[in-house]
Amino acid sequence: MSGDRTAPASGTVHWIGTGLSTGRTGLGLVCDHAERVVLWDRTAERAAARLAALGLTDRADVRGLEPGALEAEVKAGDVVVSMLPAAEHTGLLRLAVARGAHFACTSYTTEALSEQAAVAAEAGLVVLTEAGLDPGIDHLMAHVLVDRARREAGDGAASVAFTSYCGGIPAEPDDFRYRFSWAPYGVLAALGSPAQYIDEGGPRTARHPWQATRSLVLAGEEFEVYPNRDSLPFLAQYALPQAWRATTFIRGTLRNAGWRAAWRDVFETVTTGDETRIRALAKELADRYPTTEADRDRVVLSVELEVRGTDGRTRWRGAHLLDLTGDAEESAMARCVSVPLALGVTRVLDSALPAGLNRAAESADEAARWLDFLGGHGIRGTFDDSLPDAPGGTP
Repeated sequence: MSGDRTAPASGTVHWIGTGLSTGRTGLGLVCDHAERVVLWDRTAERAAARLAALGLTDRADVRGLEPGALEAEVKAGDVVVSMLPAAEHTGLLRLAVARGAHFACTSYTTEALSEQAAVAAEAGLVVLTEAGLDPGIDHLMAHVLVDRARREAGDGAASVAFTSYCGGIPAEPDDFRYRFSWAPYGVLAALGSPAQYIDEGGPRTARHPWQATRSLVLAGEEFEVYPNRDSLPFLAQYALPQAWRATTFIRGTLRNAGWRAAWRDVFETVTTGDETRIRALAKELADRYPTTEADRDRVVLSVELEVRGTDGRTRWRGAHLLDLTGDAEESAMARCVSVPLALGVTRVLDSALPAGLNRAAESADEAARWLDFLGGHGIRGTFDDSLPDAPGGTP
């Protein structure tokens, strides 16, 4: 099949992995929409236990990931959803393409995923990535902000400041200012990767991201934020007009105030680069600061864009803020990751996405529709476009 036609979806979804980001709302939406859902874990018993814990018993079939089992069950037109660690995505996508199936995950688009997505496109298969919280909901907010700014301030010469900070944090901060809701080693490994971003008018690199930590006040509450990964490719992904010059462009992580001081000893170990020590520390921290049934998590996502004219005056400023606390039924992280992914999966089932690589919603209109949908399922933030010098709103 040529890449200009999308292969029809069969109606069957294989949801692979039952970790803490698999929420009842998101998986329930997929069960509502798909003809058949298969939940995969290391064993069928574990999958059944997780399904029961989510209140979704009998809504999906359960399977164990024994050797060859997935290959035997995935059929042409099925949708393979990877909730496994990012390192597993490429192998699962390769399997999906070989079986003529579509693919979805919430993780960043790596070079390996892009290469496989190109192969998928030729077969008319959809590959959906970056469809969770961060990346995912942050992209939606960014596309909407850029589109609104273009309409309000125009495409002419201007300087722009863009920031996007996201964090999963304890609703009630402890002395460590954090609790682990995903693999501790992944948290520490991310701190060992340099961050590239734009600040004060030029490109910057933080060899150790925490060294660029700064304070950020949101709705009167103080947080700490720092850049992570490489922000620069998102200049093109968010389609900023060519005449706009980014003086600040940062995508980063948000933490409770006091985080940097509380993690001083962690940073010392990460700085050594000693893999054995870092893994040992990750295990120790997981045991010491786990997320328990009694804990409530909190997701905070702030995306802001300011456009200034050549005279230095603000032409337009807009900010999205999502602040969601988990409850006894579902964590905030599980809801914020699995609901946008579920929406993406339903779009694949409805043949509403083109073959090849898709990153959540990639147009402002589609992003706005996704945000409306999320709002209807308990993920609703606030939007502010008032200017600092115009108390009554944007002039």
